[in-house]
Amino acid sequence: MPTRRARIPATSHPVERFTLDNGLRVVLTPDRSAPVIGVAVVYDVGIRSEPEGRTGFAHLFEHLMFQGSENLEKLAHFRHVQGAGGTFNGSTHLDYTDYFETLPSNALERALFLEADRMRGPRLTEENLRNQVDVVKEEIRVNVLNRPYGGFPWLRLPPVMFDTFPNAHDGYGSFDDLESASVADAADFFRRYYASGNAVLAVSGDIDTTEAVTLIERHFGDVPARPAPERPDFAEPGLTAERRIAYTDQLAPLPAVASAWRVPDPVGDFAAYLPYVVLAEVLTDGDASRLVERLVHRDRVVTSVGGYLGFMGDPFDVRDPTALLLQSHLPPGGDVDKVLRTVDEELDRLATDGLTDGELARTQARMATQLLRDTDAVLGRALRMAVLEQQRGEPGLLGELPRLVGAVTDDQVRAAAATLRPEHRASVEVIPGGAR
Repeated sequence: MPTRRARIPATSHPVERFTLDNGLRVVLTPDRSAPVIGVAVVYDVGIRSEPEGRTGFAHLFEHLMFQGSENLEKLAHFRHVQGAGGTFNGSTHLDYTDYFETLPSNALERALFLEADRMRGPRLTEENLRNQVDVVKEEIRVNVLNRPYGGFPWLRLPPVMFDTFPNAHDGYGSFDDLESASVADAADFFRRYYASGNAVLAVSGDIDTTEAVTLIERHFGDVPARPAPERPDFAEPGLTAERRIAYTDQLAPLPAVASAWRVPDPVGDFAAYLPYVVLAEVLTDGDASRLVERLVHRDRVVTSVGGYLGFMGDPFDVRDPTALLLQSHLPPGGDVDKVLRTVDEELDRLATDGLTDGELARTQARMATQLLRDTDAVLGRALRMAVLEQQRGEPGLLGELPRLVGAVTDDQVRAAAATLRPEHRASVEVIPGGAR
């Protein structure tokens, strides 16, 4: 008897798309329920795009985009957004870099001017570059070098799983590479990747679309046209034998382990990819999930376990190749081999016996709720739609995701679990050096 699935309808977000003469793609999603707007600009360049010898450059350049622009001095962007009562930030991912603001709706033109101004050209000076290299180095010290489990697993697993530089290298960057970066390198990176034809602008919230189009054309229309660069093929073969390393973390008090398996292309084979997104939640989401119940509550071989798609943890904003990850922290003296064997047992049991009645529906309902919560705020909606436009040309897919998650079947989840074999697994073990 098949297990019950959640009946989840699609949501409806009005979407208007157009492209300026300079190649900038634009997505508008009006929502007049509150006087707030979210503005996001996504550039099709991320960690995988940075050249050898320049590890960490995509993230460094994100910092440089906040150091002044064609018409504005350093810190002016901050003052203009905060002075209007808004917030702002940016972030670097494997396949894109984003810049975004949340503002009162009467500050729409201000946000558009700010983003268009730095799209024309950030203020790339030796002083700004050296200052931001130091800032990024300190960020690495705080988040990786001087933190227990720093870089685990998102920096530690890719070089075990992958063989090519784009997929395997350290996206935070080495100090040597960062220190040797030059203003000429930054200018070339901007010219190559920060082209109007390589970007998507999304605006969501309390907007009149006719007025928004006029303002966008006014501020972005004269940004010099440069085409998008040809995107390299980052594909590489999957694993045919298990790979595993261990390293000592001098600050970690307890052992830990993370494993990853390749999954289908999240863009080119979305239908085959979705069951893995659901599978990760079936395995680890909530106290009743498979691995939490077995590893944490029954066997007590781990203190925590989590599962997710993509090395940065968001399944719907990454291209191929990517992976399903499981990570666990163990109690003192914990047995990593036993944890891995137990995970294999649970995957085999799921593949053979399927899900229990209600297990799939419960998981899908939680996933749909989270998807809706993530995009309830106008900025979350703008960011998601910008990335969906960038990677798929389908910003409206955002409203379909809850329904598509709810349409995944028991058989599809079982089939996905059956592919997660030890011979396809890459694992990283943390040996604690900080136990007292």
